[in-house]
Amino acid sequence: MAAERQGGGGGRGAGAEENKEHKDGKDNKENERPAGPQPGGLGDSLGLEILQIVKESQQQHGLRHGDFQRYRGYCSRRLRRLRKTLNFKMGNRHKFTGKKVTEEILSDNRYLLLILMDAERAWSYAMQLKQEANTEPRKRFHLLSRLRKAVKHAEELERLCESNRVDAKTKLEAQAYMAYLTGMLRFEHQEWKAAMEAFNKCKTIYEKLANAFTEEQAVLYNQRVEEISPNIRYCAYNIGDQSAMNELMQMRLRSGGAEGLLAEKLEALITQTRAKQAATMSEVEWRGRTVPVKIDKVRIFLLGLADNEAAIAQAENEETKERLFESLLSECRDAIQAVREELKPDQKQREHSLENDSGKVSNIQYLHSYLTYIKLSTAIKRNESMAKSLQKALLQQQRSDEDGKRSPRPQDLIRLYDIILQNLVELTQLPGLEEDKNFQKEIGLKTLVYKAYRCFFIAQSYVLVKKWSEALVLYERVLKYAREVQSGAGAHRNSLKELPDVQDLITQVNAEKYSLQAAAILDANDPHETESPSQVKDGKPLSERFETFCLDPSLVSKQVSLVHFPPGFQPIPCKPLFFDLALNHVAFPPLEDKVEQKAKSGLTGYIKGIFGFKS
Repeated sequence: MAAERQGGGGGRGAGAEENKEHKDGKDNKENERPAGPQPGGLGDSLGLEILQIVKESQQQHGLRHGDFQRYRGYCSRRLRRLRKTLNFKMGNRHKFTGKKVTEEILSDNRYLLLILMDAERAWSYAMQLKQEANTEPRKRFHLLSRLRKAVKHAEELERLCESNRVDAKTKLEAQAYMAYLTGMLRFEHQEWKAAMEAFNKCKTIYEKLANAFTEEQAVLYNQRVEEISPNIRYCAYNIGDQSAMNELMQMRLRSGGAEGLLAEKLEALITQTRAKQAATMSEVEWRGRTVPVKIDKVRIFLLGLADNEAAIAQAENEETKERLFESLLSECRDAIQAVREELKPDQKQREHSLENDSGKVSNIQYLHSYLTYIKLSTAIKRNESMAKSLQKALLQQQRSDEDGKRSPRPQDLIRLYDIILQNLVELTQLPGLEEDKNFQKEIGLKTLVYKAYRCFFIAQSYVLVKKWSEALVLYERVLKYAREVQSGAGAHRNSLKELPDVQDLITQVNAEKYSLQAAAILDANDPHETESPSQVKDGKPLSERFETFCLDPSLVSKQVSLVHFPPGFQPIPCKPLFFDLALNHVAFPPLEDKVEQKAKSGLTGYIKGIFGFKS
């Protein structure tokens, strides 16, 4: 109980939120009657929508962002409000007096809600400790203690719901809730068989409840079933069912990464399984050369490469595909870094190998080139996928104008194709492939294809600003690139299958050329073309164009231009400066006689001066 009271103290820390909830009438209503049948007397059945209450509370108070501490504080405050409303206080400020909800006092479904909030508070504290246990392993013991407390409260809730005063639906939900928390506790204890039995019981109850009600009411139950299905498969794998591993990996790849209770355990399990398979992998073949693979991280990456590519191909939406691309690129960068660390101490040996093999790169360098090829090819596929989604959005620009979002522009696609062309340049510079004529030919053809698409969207951007001649020249350049691809494909058609179809581009360019020529003729033959406001007023303020009439919408806007402010500088006459030029032509009187008298005066003159003698 001390730990539970500590959880309540965490709730008191958010005093502003607590005062707000006390004042809010909605929060007071939630303590009056929770969802469920209303009792009219002791003979009426009590009901409580356990799963609905739990889900709504979690989504509204922190769990949408994974903030378990905030949700725990909410549970503590709601418990206190419920006890105050039911006059079911645990003693007073000076003394604690424990009370238990018994079947005799079970006259209101809020007593069931009281126990449910106790269980939720303990569970949320356990999940908070689970997050903190990643850096502080000692907190795992406290985590297990809180989970046991949550299971204890759930058992009490299930026992009370066995009363004849509670309806059948609430009894089933209480049993499912109890089974769910029990399964999570056994899961943390790694008691796989007991955890699997508890999760299966929970899944069975929720499936029956989902079938017994309408589709709208069954949504919550089906969501809970989907949440616990990965846990059941994980338990089955640890028991010995190898088929469950494939299902878990497919679920993880489809979702772009594991979530929830299985997040860390599933990643560790997949890595462990691939590590076992990597023990049997000793070499890899690429472009006719077999290279030994001795680095474990590289082996694990190469084994999972096919699964990752298959998951990307089966992705249901662009967001999932983007997450999978990022995950694959991250793993590839880690593998390349591991190879680079092996390359550093082996530099002298590689130089010696180059001399003996007449320019042939070493095995470790060739493996580095292979991994770099995978990284650049994946980046090209990702950018091409983004370009396709942007092209679809360009065809639906009117929709983006309505919802206030920035509409896609041809410039966005130009940037993507620039990155693709840069990646292709890096592919041609990979060590060990400089003299591979077929490889260089394939990259050259791919470069022409992406150059054609880049030119096409540059032309589209010129069309938007009515630069007809520039757009027409670029369309001709697109056709030139496309014809070069068609003439040079020959034996390389298989490698070009994954690229965009050049024939479709030629058809589209021919159509655009005709529409462009028509628009240019109409634009040239339209003498009554309305001038734009900037052409009419030439940027002059209203004070300088009183004599000219024009429709200026800016006059009724917030940025109206009336006068130049601050005003510009104007030249003014300055105060004249006087220079004495006659000084150079003035002859001053001679002063030689006075200078000589001063020279004769000395000690004798000084004595004569004392006694009054004058010369």
